[in-house]
Amino acid sequence: MAEPEKLIPKHGGYRRLKSFQIAQLIYDVTTRFCDRYIDKRSRTHDQMVQAARSGVQNIAEGSQASGTSKKTELKLTNVARSSLEELRLDYQDFLRQRGLQEWPPGHPALRRFKAKRCATLEEVQAWVAEERRLARAIHGQARTHTDGHGRADADPSVRVRGSPCSSVPNLAQLAANAALSLLNLCCRQLDSQARAFEDEGGFTERLYRVRSQRRKTPRSTEKD
Repeated sequence: MAEPEKLIPKHGGYRRLKSFQIAQLIYDVTTRFCDRYIDKRSRTHDQMVQAARSGVQNIAEGSQASGTSKKTELKLTNVARSSLEELRLDYQDFLRQRGLQEWPPGHPALRRFKAKRCATLEEVQAWVAEERRLARAIHGQARTHTDGHGRADADPSVRVRGSPCSSVPNLAQLAANAALSLLNLCCRQLDSQARAFEDEGGFTERLYRVRSQRRKTPRSTEKD
């Protein structure tokens, strides 16, 4: 026999939510990315870090509110998604302004990244290093690159235009594309949560269903 629906279902437990776990990883990756590749004095640095943090915080707050107000959960979920969408644009701008390619979801490197199912910043960093080594080996350029005047490139992880190894993705490009892949996944998770609200309804709908169920349940016969 099916268990009666509860008026206030289990809620909270946001740390078990896939969307929260991915958003938290995005926050860690973004903080590291900005500290390494974005001027700390720039507004972009603060905006990217705050957008990533907003995604994490609003998913957590929405989960806490879900027991009594699906409407509030949906509102906070939408705030989280908007913050992550803003962050996605920042990563895309970073790549575009530096002449770096944003890879499509089916790119071989991104397929390998998804297969890794990275859960920590360290695992993402390991993937970046591994892809860098793989690309260098494939293109036969595992040597010190020069700037065309016999001088070593001062920062090969960022320099792109005119680089003799433009076919080998640099560290910034790899990290940005990994972040974009995580953002795509997290946004899909948040879209699923929004669809669940549409299918299941919120507190008002549950209250109606619980009351209707109780009216249909026969009461025990009173003793004489």
